Order: sequence, then structure tokens, then C-alpha cells
Amino acid sequence: MVIRLVIFLAFLYIRVGDAVSPTDNQDYAALTVLTKHWENLPLSWTGGDPCGNEWVGITCRSSRIISIKLSSVGLTGQLSGDLVSLSELQTLDLSYNIGLTGSLPPNIGQLAKLTILILIGCGFSGTIPDSIGSLQQLTDLSLNSNKFSGQVPASIGKLKELYWLDLSDNKLSGSIPVSDGTNPGLDLLVNAKHFHFGINQLSGTIPDRLFSSDMTLIHLLFDNNNFTGMIPSTLGLVQTLQAVRLDRNKLGGHIPSNLKDLTDVNELVLSNNDFSGPVPDLTGMNNLNYVDMSNNSFAAANVSLWLTSLESLTTVIMENTGLEGQLPVELFCIPLLQTLMMANNQVNGSLDFGTTYSSQLLLIDLRNNSLSEFTVKSSYNFTLMLADNKVCNFSGVNLSYCHAQQDRGSSYSTPVSCPALQCESGQKPSPKCKCGYPYTGTWTFRAPSFSAFGNPNYFKSLQQSLEESLVSLNLPVDSVLLSDVVMDAFGYPKMRVAIFPAGQVLFNTTGVISLGFVFSNQIYQPSKGFGPYVFIADSYPYFGKNNGSRIGVIVGAVVGSSVLFLLLCAGGYAYHRKKIADKAKQQANANSFVSWDSQQTGDGIPQLKAARFFSVEELQKCTNNFSEENIIGAGGYGKVYKGIFADRQMIAIKRSQAGSMQGSREFRNEIELLSRVHHKNLVKLLGFCYDQGEQILVYEFIPNGTLMDALLGTSGIQLDWIRRLMITLGAARGLQYLHELADPPIIHRDIKSTNILLDERLIAKVADFGLSKLFGDTEEKGYVTTQVKGTLGYLDPEYYMTNQVTEKSDVYSFGVVMLEMITARIPIQKGKYIVKEIKTAIDRTKDLYSLQELIDPILLSSATPLVGLEKFVDLALNCVQDSGVDRPTMGELVQEFENIVKLAGMNPSAESGPLSCTYDGASGGDAWNTSTDDSLLRHSGSTPLIRTESRAAAFIEKFRITGHIS
Repeated sequence: MVIRLVIFLAFLYIRVGDAVSPTDNQDYAALTVLTKHWENLPLSWTGGDPCGNEWVGITCRSSRIISIKLSSVGLTGQLSGDLVSLSELQTLDLSYNIGLTGSLPPNIGQLAKLTILILIGCGFSGTIPDSIGSLQQLTDLSLNSNKFSGQVPASIGKLKELYWLDLSDNKLSGSIPVSDGTNPGLDLLVNAKHFHFGINQLSGTIPDRLFSSDMTLIHLLFDNNNFTGMIPSTLGLVQTLQAVRLDRNKLGGHIPSNLKDLTDVNELVLSNNDFSGPVPDLTGMNNLNYVDMSNNSFAAANVSLWLTSLESLTTVIMENTGLEGQLPVELFCIPLLQTLMMANNQVNGSLDFGTTYSSQLLLIDLRNNSLSEFTVKSSYNFTLMLADNKVCNFSGVNLSYCHAQQDRGSSYSTPVSCPALQCESGQKPSPKCKCGYPYTGTWTFRAPSFSAFGNPNYFKSLQQSLEESLVSLNLPVDSVLLSDVVMDAFGYPKMRVAIFPAGQVLFNTTGVISLGFVFSNQIYQPSKGFGPYVFIADSYPYFGKNNGSRIGVIVGAVVGSSVLFLLLCAGGYAYHRKKIADKAKQQANANSFVSWDSQQTGDGIPQLKAARFFSVEELQKCTNNFSEENIIGAGGYGKVYKGIFADRQMIAIKRSQAGSMQGSREFRNEIELLSRVHHKNLVKLLGFCYDQGEQILVYEFIPNGTLMDALLGTSGIQLDWIRRLMITLGAARGLQYLHELADPPIIHRDIKSTNILLDERLIAKVADFGLSKLFGDTEEKGYVTTQVKGTLGYLDPEYYMTNQVTEKSDVYSFGVVMLEMITARIPIQKGKYIVKEIKTAIDRTKDLYSLQELIDPILLSSATPLVGLEKFVDLALNCVQDSGVDRPTMGELVQEFENIVKLAGMNPSAESGPLSCTYDGASGGDAWNTSTDDSLLRHSGSTPLIRTESRAAAFIEKFRITGHIS
């Protein structure tokens, strides 16, 4: 009888399990077969249900597996053709698993919904299958750093949505395929932004038909191959290019004269070829930072003065290029020049870099020339190398510049000084003197705009930027250590990276996968100067692996099944009753403001419009029970969490903490206020929770952080002048709506750059209405408050002195934000107030009002003209007049901004700026998109943080990992 009961219970449990299994049966079977070909699987992949049991690295939607991300987990084995049974799969990232070998399955093209395929740093070999051209929704194809051989498949040309194509560091051979009317070719990839083909064995000529004016390429990296012939003149038609590397090939002939038409190019590297003819004239390439033409066979020529006209140049490398004659003094006065390398030429005469040379200079290398005279007119603090010149050939000369040699590496290493720290075997001390097992790898930069390794500030800022970015992405990172900076044989700077865990001695599997995802998808954007990169992670052997027998797991599952079944039986009825009770409770809670007796508050029940009630349970579920890893902001009110609903909608949740200053009345007022304002330039309130003693506000999720983050460069977003105008106009329209169109009008009271957020298209959204006040028609001109509220630096002095707040108080704060837009400085910095600094320095009789020392250098170095800047400054200073009556209204400001935008050649009704605006997003199946052209949102001369794709599902998946709001 007992045995029969056990059999019956087991059968019933299996049937119940089948009924509630979250994973589709086809997907479950396919994944089971697939994993039989893999070893070293994550521990969570031992039984249970992939979707329901949250197998690490698996993402599901409606029971279907849509994403597999297993970078850096030490997988070994092969990729089975059974993969194609996962018909809803959109993202596959298996990067940094060197033990994954064999070829790609020939039927991989059957994954019709695949948008992201990233297999960086694995051991795959064989040819790339032609069927890959059937992945019509693919936006990201990264197969670099493997052992693929054979030709580049022409079928890739059919991938119309492809944004990122990286096949570098393989053994590919043959020529670049182009279309011929019958067969496809890479010339059809007009939407692609990245062609990365370096370090292969590609040969033949670069086809003329590969390039056209329809293409939108940003990076063309063909270096370290065997290409022959000339550079096709059609390359000059691709006006969007920002980085061009053709070095270390066998190219020859004259360089086409229209190369200088590529006015957006930042890095141009043509070295180590066999180019002949004159040194090309690059006049007009005003964005050029880095140029290297070394080791070619150019005809002898004097150093051309066109070099001195390119004021953005930081690095000029022209070693062994046939240069002769005397160097002009103007060459050393290029304002941003850091490195000048012209060794092994016939430069002669006297060397004179004057007394007003660039303050940025780090290195001048003129070894093995014919310089006969050098007079030091002033002391200098850069490295100067003049060995093997006539000036050093005199007997007894013992000058430092006659013996200095170039260092192709750097001794820089992140400082670690922990003399008393004793770490266990295998652990390493972090820069913050904590022992741990770091996540490590080699970081290589493919198109850097720097060459002087002697400046530790480069790497210090890079280390700080990486550390801050990883922390801001809510990864469990404590600190970052960089070391062993060298220039490798391919002309790439590279370094070692060690990332230490926070709050523990090692990363768990989720942490390692998340770190791998950040690097494989280029989510982290380095500071300007480092350019596109590739990161190859080492294996991370410290977390537990699933190497043992699964018998124990199966036994445990059987025992657990029996217990679970009994719990199901006991809880089934209770669940049914609870569901009914929850529905009634939600209805009651939706009207829970009735408990705020109008006799107590004097306000009665709030009048809500389009604001949804959420239960505590709903918000706990979408934030993993308000877990620390989901915290994206904090303040006196409490904390802000990111969350994701079952339908993949991203939200930001502002949860008041116990003892906060916000009482029931203030909470009610804020909900009522936010539920009644609707404008595209205001952050939208989705709902609230007033349940179980909680006071929670639920907002739309704004992915690109705050305006301050963008201006200070901490978010990886770089704003040119046009984009700053459009953001200013958008924020002003939001405030105009509050002041003039809301009924009754609303005064924000806390306008600042951290309360202006940027959405996925960099449209401004005014946020945080916690201090806002209604200002009805019956109110007096000044709204008298009992306590001044606001933020130091933005606070209206008239409001502060009189305790009377009007809409002109917002105007004052907005004027301070406008000055931030110009200077990219916080209002009070080192005891100096931005308003006073501008007023003191301004001279309206001179160009740019003589504010060059205060204007953001990014604006001054950009190719985008500063149209209307003087008018913008005048408006900002009008806003910060001492008396409110002397300040303009927001409506008047909006009109003035629209006029400036028109002068700049933009449509003030447009929501997006022109292509010159620079922002780059991150990747992984994921999208931050403009309405028509995603190049609006991409960094000039850099690899993307996000690869563009229009699929909303992947967009949500991205922000589940990278989203952030303040």
C-alpha cells in the first residue's frame, strides 16, 4: 500500500511538474542535448528547469529561451547543431571559453531570430559557414580571436541589419568579397558601422566597389594582413569614417588625394606599407588626432605646413618617410600635440621649438636625422631624443637628449601598498588592500590616439574610469589594477587587467558572466584616446564547477520532489483562497488613501490620473526583493531600485525609508502632482505603492543617466554643441509646461543637472518632483514657504533671502545648468562659483566673449561650430540676475533656444540632433536607437558601448544589466 502510494505521488508530481514547467519542452530538450557536448557547466545547470530555476546565463520570455550568456566560465567542448532548435534565441555570447573548439554548426543560419552572436576568444576553427548569411536579424557578429580559416563568406553581405562585424585575429585568407549583381558582398552592408579584419591573412586588392557614399562605416580596421595594390579612391566617399587602419600590409602607389575628404577621421594609420609619391596633404581633416605614415617610400619632401593647420593633432608619427629640410616652429605649437616622432629622416638645419610650444608635449623623437644645431631657449619637461644627429656628434657631448631612447612600454602599475596585508595562497592584494581572487585578462587597444607611454596619467585615468563604470553598472567590483603596458608586435598598446570582487574574496558565476558581457559587448567605453579595444579574459577557476556525478543531484531532486508535492497539496487550497484575497486587497489598497481621513489631513482622497497601484509583492518580485544589486541611487528619502516586470518593461522604483522626512501628506501630494503632468520632457510616473507601511513611487526607466554624468564624461556619453542645444531646449520645454500649461502651475524648486535625465535618444527628461509646489491662480505672487528647499549652487539667492519662491526661482537654477552646459563644470568647484567666474571673465568685445579658458575643451576641439554660443551665454546670465523680475520666463527662453537651434541649421521640432552628436551605446542584443540614424548616439572615433538594433526585447534585456538612473 505504501509503495503504491509513493508511485502514485511520484506520477502525480511528474504530471504537476509538467503542467507548471516554465520552459518550453522543445527548448528544454534542445538545451539538454546541447549541454551534453559541454563540460564545466555552471553549478546551477544541474537539474531543475532552465527558466523556472533561473539557470545562470539563461534568459527566458514566455517559457522560451531567448538568451544564453556564458562568457568566462571555462566551458570546454563543441557547439552542437542542436542549438538551432532554440528557435526563439536572440543572443548567444560564449566569449572567453578557450576550451570551446571545433567548427560552427553548418545549420547555424536556422536561428532566424538571432541578433547577437559573440564568440570572442574561444578556440573555434574551420571555415565560417555560408549559412550565417541567413541570420537576417543579426546586428552583431563578433568571431574575433579564434582560429577560423578560409575566406570571408560573401553571404555576410545579406545581413542588412548588421551593425558590428569583427572577424579580426583569425587565419582568414583570400580577398574581400563584393557583390556582382548575382552574388552578395560586403559592399551591401550600408548600415554597418564596424569592419574589423585586422591580424588575418587576407590578400588581393581592396576592391573599389567595397566603398560608396551610402555606407555609414565608423571604423575600418584592415591592418596586419597581406593586401596589395592601391588604396581605392572610393574610400574617400565614406564620410562617416572616424578610424582608418591600413598599416602593416603590402599596399603601394600614391595615396588618393580625396582621403582628406574624410573630415571626421580621428585616427589614420598607414604605416609599414610601400606607398610612393608625395606625402599626402591632409588639410581639412580637422578632427584628426593621430596620424602614422611611418616606413613608406614617399618621395623626399619638406615637412608640410598642412600639419600645423590641424589643431586637434595629439600624435604625429612619420618615421622613415623621406622627410627633409628644417622643421617649422609652428609644428611644435599645435595646441594639443603630445607626441612627435620623425626619426630616420633627413631633417636638417636648426631645431627650434620656440618658447610657446604645446603645453601637452610628452615626447619629441628626431633620432637619426641631420640636425646641426639646437639651442635651448627655455627649460622643457618633455622627453627629447636627438641621438645620431650632427648636434650630438661633437666630442665630449654628454647631453641627455643625445642618449635618450624610446621606451615601447610603461612601468605604470596601479599603486598597491599593503605591507601588513597577508593573503592566502592564490589570492592577490587589491589596490584597496583587500585580499581576493581577481578576474583577469589582457586588454588591447586597436586604434589608440596616444603613443607616449611615459605619462602615467593616461593609465591612471583609464583605471579610475573602468572602476567607476563597473561599479555604476551594479557589478560586484571593489577595485581595478592595470599593469604591464606594452606595444605589441602588431602596433597595439596592451596591458594586463585585474578586477577585484567587492564584499567577498571571489566572484560568483553570475559576476564573472556579467564582467565578461561588459567587455565582449564593449559596454564599457574607455576615455577618449584609447579607441576600440578587444579584451581577452583568462579562465576564472575559483568558483565551483559542475564536474562531478549528477547522481547526488538526482537523489536530492527526488527527495525534494516528495516534499514539494506535499507542500503543493497542502498549499493548493490556500493559494486559491489567497488569490481571491489578494484581488480584494489590491482593490482595497487602490483606495487606501481613504484611510487618510480628510479630517486629519485636510486634503481628502487624492485625485489621481493614470497612476497605477502596485502591491509590495509585485515590486519585490521585479527587484529581487529589493536586493542591494538593484540599487541605482539613494538620497535622504531612501533608495532607488531598478526593476523589470514580467513583460520586460524596465522601471525605476523610489522607495522611502523608515524615518524619512516625507509624510503621508507629502507622499499624497507628490503622487497627485506627478499623475497629472504629461509631457515628453518630463519623467513619467507609472504608479505607486501605499501598502504594508511602504511609500513607493514607480517611474519610467530612463537609461542614459543624468545630464551631469554626460557633461563630466562619467557616463561614456560625449555631447557636442548641437546636442547640448537640443537637450537645453527639451528641458526648457518641460519646465515651460510646468510653469505655463499645467493646471494649476507647478514650481519645481530643485532644477539641476542631476535632475535632468537623458533617455535612449538623449532627449531631456526633467525628474525628481519631491520638492515641487503647486502655484494656483489664487496664490500671491510669491509663494511663501516655511523652509527654503533646493541645492547649493543652483539656489535662487532671492528665494533664499525672502523665503518667497516663484517660477523665476526655477529660471535661476536653469541658468546655472546652462552655464554647466558651456563649461562642463559643477556649479561650485574648489570654492569658485560658476556664475561669478563667468561674469568676471566675460568680454563681449572678443570672440566667444573671451571665455575660452572656461568653455568645455570638448566643445573647443569639436568640428561642430559653436553657433549662437554668445547668445546662449547672454540668456544664461539673464537667468541668473539677482532680481527675479529681471529674469526671462521659461516660455521666452524656449523661443530664444528655438531661434539658436534654427541658426545652427537644426529643426527645433526635431527630437534628435545631427550626425555630429556623439554618443555610443553598449551591446548584447540590445538597442539605444534614434528615430532615423543611430550614428547620432555614437562616440566619435570609438567602439560602441551598445550596438544598435531595433528589437525592443533586446533593448529591455540590455538595460536589465546596464541601465542606470539617478
